[in-house]
Formats: sequence, C-alpha cells, structure tokens
Amino acid sequence: MEKMMIWKQRHNQLWFVVLVSFVFCLVLLCLDYSVLSGAKNGVSFIVHSFDYALNTQRTGQFVAIDKHGETSAPPSIVTSNQAYKDAQDFPVLENNVTLDNNVKEENKVQVQVQDVADQQPGSDWKREDPCSGKYIYVHHLPSRFNYNVLKDCRMLNKWFDMCPSLMNSGFGPKVESPRGVLSDRNWFETNQFLLEVIFHHRMKQYKCLTNNSSLASAIFVPFYAGLDIGRFLWGYNTSIRDSSAYDLVNWLGKEAEWKRMWGRDHFFVAGRIAWDFRRQTGKESDWGSRLMSLPESMNMTMLTIETSSWSNEFAIPYPTYFHPSSHREVIRWQKRMRSRKRRHLFSFAGAPRPSMNDSIRGKIINQCLASKNTCKFLDCQSSGNRCDTPVEVIKVFRDSIFCLQPPGDSYTRRSTFDSILAGCIPVFFHPYSAYAQYTWYFPKNYTKYSVYIPANDINDGRVSINKALSQFPKGQVLAMRKQVLKLIPKVIYADPMSRLELFEDAFDVAVKKVLERVEKVRKDIKKGKDPSVDFAVENRWKLKLSGIVGDHSLEQLI
Repeated sequence: MEKMMIWKQRHNQLWFVVLVSFVFCLVLLCLDYSVLSGAKNGVSFIVHSFDYALNTQRTGQFVAIDKHGETSAPPSIVTSNQAYKDAQDFPVLENNVTLDNNVKEENKVQVQVQDVADQQPGSDWKREDPCSGKYIYVHHLPSRFNYNVLKDCRMLNKWFDMCPSLMNSGFGPKVESPRGVLSDRNWFETNQFLLEVIFHHRMKQYKCLTNNSSLASAIFVPFYAGLDIGRFLWGYNTSIRDSSAYDLVNWLGKEAEWKRMWGRDHFFVAGRIAWDFRRQTGKESDWGSRLMSLPESMNMTMLTIETSSWSNEFAIPYPTYFHPSSHREVIRWQKRMRSRKRRHLFSFAGAPRPSMNDSIRGKIINQCLASKNTCKFLDCQSSGNRCDTPVEVIKVFRDSIFCLQPPGDSYTRRSTFDSILAGCIPVFFHPYSAYAQYTWYFPKNYTKYSVYIPANDINDGRVSINKALSQFPKGQVLAMRKQVLKLIPKVIYADPMSRLELFEDAFDVAVKKVLERVEKVRKDIKKGKDPSVDFAVENRWKLKLSGIVGDHSLEQLI
C-alpha cells in the first residue's frame, strides 16, 4: 500500500513537470514570434520613436555650465519613451552634446533610416513629418561666446546697467502699472540691444529643433555678437574688439557642419547695427569690429536690426515692449488701437543731434513745437527720460495719427516699431530707415503703410510737415492705419513659452526666410551652380537708396 502511494506521488510529479515544461515552451514560442514580427516593423518603430523624440523635446531651463566651461545638453536622439523620460533630467538649453558610444551607435541607425527616407521622396515619413525642410540645428558654442558674456552684465553698456534687462528671457522687468494705457499682461521694459538673448530663447522653443545636424535644413550660431562688442566699442584696441570674431570663425571652421556647405547654411543674429561689425581696416581709429567682414562671415546669413548694403545681411525688427503669449492678446490689442480716437495729427519722440551736421532732428523739433495744436513732442533729452518708459511712449503714439521717424545715430529707430505697435502711421525721411531694411516684414508698396518726406525738403525748408500731413483724406488715413495694425504680429517677439497660433511673429518670419534662402542655395548646388555667386555681394539697389541718389525718385527705386 505504501509503495502504491509513493508511485502515485511520483506519477503526479512527473505530469506536473511535463505540464510546466509545455507552458514554458509555449511562452518561448510566443516570444520568438513577437520578436520576428517586430523585426518586420523595426524601421517604422525607429522612425516613430525618432519623430516622437524630436517633436516632444522642449527647452526652458537656464543653461548649466560643465567643468570645461561649455553648456551641457541632452542626448541627441531617443528611441524609447523611457529613454526620452530619462533625457529630461538633463539641463536643456543648447541642442548638441558629446555623445557616448551607445548613443553614437544609435545615431548611426537613425541616420541610416533618414538616408532611406531621402532615397524615397514619396515615403510616408517624408510626407507626414511636419518638420520636413524646417529642422534647425543649434551649434553647441563654448560659453564664452554667449552665456559668459552676460555674467558681468554691468559691463555690457558703458552708459547704463543692463543687468535688469536680462530678466524674463531678455524681455526685462515687467511693466507693473499699465495705467490704462497698456493691456494688463505681457508688457515689459525691453532694452533694444537684447535681441540676441530674446532670439536665442525663442530658438530654444522652436518646434523643429534637431540634435542630428545631418537632418538640419539650417544651422543657428547662438553668438551674442552685439552684447560682446558693446563692451569694447569705446577705448579698446582692434585686437580686443576682434578677438571673439576671430575665435568664433576658427571654432566654426573646425566643425563638420561647416564643411558641408562651407557655412552657407549657417546664420546668426546681431542685436546692433551692421556698421558696428563692418570695420574694413586695421586702423585703431576706425569704428567697430571686423566680424561681418571676415571671409567666413561672408558665407553666413546675418540678421541685424539695421543692415549695410551686402546681400547676406537681412534686417529684422528691434524688440518692442509687447511680448504676448496668445493670438487673442494680439487681436484684442489691435482692436483697441483701431478704435482709439487720436487727438494729435503727428508726434515726435526723440532728441536733437547737434553734433551731426546733416541731422534734420533739430528742424523737425522746431516744426513740431511751432504746431502746438497738432503735434506732440516727447523730449528724450530732458531729465528723467520718459522715452525709456513704455507707458509714456505708447501713450504719445496711440494718441497720434502720424509718428515722425527721422534718422538718429543711424538710419533706423526702435521707435518705428513702437509706433506701429500703437497703430501710428510712420513718417520716414530717408529710404534707408525702413524701405531698404525690413523687406521681409513691410509691404513693397510703402505708400500703403507709411509716408515719405525727403530729408532734403526739410533741410531746405521746402516742406511744412503739418501742411503735408493735413492733406491726407480721412479714408486714406484709415486704410493706412489698417495696414499698420496688420503689421503688429510680424514686428513683435512673442513669449518664448507660447505660440501665437494664428500669426507669425518676427522670429517666425525670420526663421522661415532663412530656411527659404538656404534651400535656394541647396537647389543651386544640385544644379551644378556656384553657391558663392550673389550670396554675399553689394546690393546696388540698397546702395542707391542709402545715398539718396538725386536722379532717381523713390518710386523708381522701390
């Protein structure tokens, strides 16, 4: 009986072992099948994961400095949700990083996938990718070219402390008391020289950033050129003024990205006028640095607040005080300025330039003061300068039909964009103040949104500004103001953490135009054309406009 019991127990154990073995084999078969099945769909999985990684990456933290003095950034490509989650632990600011071997191998796979996609223009990846042709790669510059420039912010400008201006992504301090003049949100005391910081922060949130430079349609160089040279413009020799420029182009020239198109897909922003970077000689007495005159720079597209006559320079708007976070804010402001009753025929916010012999500002101020009933003068030379206060500036412009914009220290003025923001029709006295500059932003037909009075007519006393502006019929004034109000979204830099959705702002327009320009160069190269032809040459049209050539009317030139 006892033997019988033992046999039954062993028999049951044997069946249990067989059952477990069967289940284990079945599981192995299922796993093997899923692997085989997954292999068939491996390419689409990688592409999907890559697309997810690129389109969900967002930047918003201030940069971390590593022990080598360079900014750190996350791994360039993510192939799983967990990997993407882990990448968020890195401080995201720049978009490049030195990759370890594992990530490099991962990149090879991704590049191979992209190569396949490039060979198949009609593939789903190319057709469905919303960033195709829009990817931008940001160079991982040593921090001496950007963040270190900001460290001693009191030295950025000889005349005043710019440290407060660095607040809020370069927008400066918030306007705490709009006093019924401004809308309640997103107005700042923005300094006109902070464009490089503002643009860089916007670029960090650009929806089509890539860490794989082989995918990029354009390469952004986040060099704070204007802030850098602003420290050395007065009282420093040419070696110091040129130091960063030479170091930058030497650094760029060693990068693989440069050698692909020798810099013609690169672009950078300078928050000062081109004249500050266009020194032609080594004379100590000559102004500025040689940044824009260097051969390497002539291979790049350069965006400035005021250009010279070279064809690789493009003017983009000065920063204004308004940085909205939604298109609704823009629409509400446009409606408010459209319905505003304006009690001044024209106004001028500025100061005379007695040391400049050809300046017409003194005569303009005299005409304004002589027209007390129709002109409002905001004196920027008086104590307690109100021209640096957003409420005071916008208050004058919102109450004026026309805003006078004569040249000052240079042809262009930040005031032009402040007046447009307030729905005030700009009056220009030199074609280089706007018409030869902001061709990406303003209509070709300048009469739709502005008035032009030749400076010579003011100097010679042939024109009364009051009389000239009084002759515009009400219907034409309303039509011009409508065009000015339509320009508002294009001349503002929106909150970098938001999207305007219905509008393109100044940043969006600039990036779009740069991408178009680089794409044209690529097409020329594919056709066997020399990419250097007309890329950086002196523009005859701009040369004529800059000199007020007497034998050409403005209408003929524009």
